[in-house]
Amino acid sequence: MNKLAPRLLAEFLGTLGLLAVVVGSGIMAERLAGGNVAVALLANALATGAALIALIAAFGGVSGAHFNPVVSAMQAWRGAITGKTAVAYGVAQVIGALAGVVLAHAMFELPLVQCSAHIRTGIGQWLSEIVATVGLLLVIHGTVRHRPDAVPYAVAGYVTAGYWFTASTCLANPAVTIARACTDTFSGIRPQDAPGFILAQIVGLVLALALMCLLQNSEENPVENPKEKHK
Repeated sequence: MNKLAPRLLAEFLGTLGLLAVVVGSGIMAERLAGGNVAVALLANALATGAALIALIAAFGGVSGAHFNPVVSAMQAWRGAITGKTAVAYGVAQVIGALAGVVLAHAMFELPLVQCSAHIRTGIGQWLSEIVATVGLLLVIHGTVRHRPDAVPYAVAGYVTAGYWFTASTCLANPAVTIARACTDTFSGIRPQDAPGFILAQIVGLVLALALMCLLQNSEENPVENPKEKHK
């Protein structure tokens, strides 16, 4: 078997599971919250964070558990994977994300293919996606370098918080954005709004890579300790 195949399967399954949780928990939360959007969002955020811990722990040893094209692009920049592998990962992630949405719809007996009518556009939304993407990538980069065992918890914690401190609810993922355009449920985003989100995520990727370069330079040239200098 091609050595890449198990890794692509892991990315497909992990992204499928993530979107099934994001969309499915959104449907369940909206049904049970009695119109209280804050309660529904809290339930959606907690379910997504819990799923991220489980999915990253389950598939991290196989593929790195990216589940996100911008994460794969960052890892290609770091040299952890090749550019061709990053592209293959991206394809598997998008297909997995779409499959996860269909699965969520099937579980709740909704039309399998939908088109979202949820309006998500404007400068605040785009800025939020830049911030969300930069933050997510810096969390992953720093944790992988210094605390690799903590990656599932760091990513889950950041995304759970991102649901609440960003106006966009922290999609920070082109595959997730594309898939969420295909659900007219709590988690949806209008297809015409998705390109703006994806462009903001790409801008966030570029900014994050620039910041990583600065951080690496700082690590290589640590600030001198004045006390040590005079010993």
